[in-house]
Amino acid sequence: MEPKMNERNHEYHSVGGRHLKLNDLKEVAQGLDNQYLKKENIPLYPQPEFHVSHLKHDTNRDGLQGIWEKQGFMNPSASSLLWWSLAVGSEEVTSAERRLLETTYPDRTEMQVQMQQSFLQMFASSPAFLSSSRLGSYRFTFGLEEVLRAYSNQFCGGAEPVMRVLKTDLYKQEVMYAVVVHGPAHQQLYANCPLLTDDPDSVCAYRDGLFLWRSEAMCETHRYQLVCRDDEKQMGAELCSGRPQFYVWDNVAIALHVDDQVLKFDVDQLRKRLTFCDKGYPVIAKEFDRIEEAEEFVRVFWPNYPSALKKDDGLRIDDGDSDRNIDRDVDED
Repeated sequence: MEPKMNERNHEYHSVGGRHLKLNDLKEVAQGLDNQYLKKENIPLYPQPEFHVSHLKHDTNRDGLQGIWEKQGFMNPSASSLLWWSLAVGSEEVTSAERRLLETTYPDRTEMQVQMQQSFLQMFASSPAFLSSSRLGSYRFTFGLEEVLRAYSNQFCGGAEPVMRVLKTDLYKQEVMYAVVVHGPAHQQLYANCPLLTDDPDSVCAYRDGLFLWRSEAMCETHRYQLVCRDDEKQMGAELCSGRPQFYVWDNVAIALHVDDQVLKFDVDQLRKRLTFCDKGYPVIAKEFDRIEEAEEFVRVFWPNYPSALKKDDGLRIDDGDSDRNIDRDVDED
């Protein structure tokens, strides 16, 4: 893996043109000193398939003001890529749980279906699932098709955007699978990146207006272990004894090739897609606001908007703040 340094001066290692599953990543990263990736005592956990229809872009005060001024999104650094993340909330977790059960036990009786208790949300403890933000107090959440349609019209001349496997990045505890989206004019620039196909064995795919994410490590904090009762055709989450185990966690990022241009949206549309986020951990940004401060700040730009700034209503589970006192090497990539 190639060592690199990101814009915040955090070191990471990268493999271009591939989305490495966890076992393959462990092989490639054998020479690296990564205490989380090398752990072997991780309790059994699920690896479901999430179908995601929304993207999110988190930012701080300066970023919010820039987005309002430009009426859209751009990368403020020298990079030509505009980064978004998959927005995975409670609905996506519920539907992923249903698919996992149907795939594992396809011949369940109606009684067994009714007896099944919800369990997948207990494993959704990584930052990829929380409504909090590590990048700032302000979150824009757009429908995936809405973003792709705007990108097609503004950067592709109305043609279909091209999606490719960009890279796998390994930080101390985070594994990021990146997908690049570009216009037909930049085919040569990304010729070394394979097209993103609907491969059933891939970590990420695109199908019918949805990103399919087959998470390799959804927990980060392992408080529960997956229990499969095959005789009853049931799955469940059982609380582990002792201290929680901390492991790598994965997520999918979508990078839009925009050069130094702006992906524009109507200013009222931007406000409609804006919510407030609590501070997430480990933090990346240094600046976070209380919701009262955020409401006042947002009102400066949208003084006539008819409703108050809402708090993000994504999946909320116990962040495990008490566990933050456990002695471990916190990753702030």
